[in-house]
Amino acid sequence: MASNNRNSNTLVIPQASAALKQLKYEVAQELGIQIPQDGYYGYMATRDTGAIGGYITRRLVQIAEEQLAGRFGR
Repeated sequence: MASNNRNSNTLVIPQASAALKQLKYEVAQELGIQIPQDGYYGYMATRDTGAIGGYITRRLVQIAEEQLAGRFGR
């Protein structure tokens, strides 16, 4: 498959795409990692891409926990 976008993850809420992309850039900036402008991650170190993904996951869990705490009260 010669596709430029090999992401097979499907979003449950497609409108969240822009927010997730923004979160990716914010996390990368916080970590001091430059995201390629052309969108090709092949030349990036696996450690860097893994760090970005890990921090995004932590941030999403934190957001979900805060929403659940607000919904159910602590």
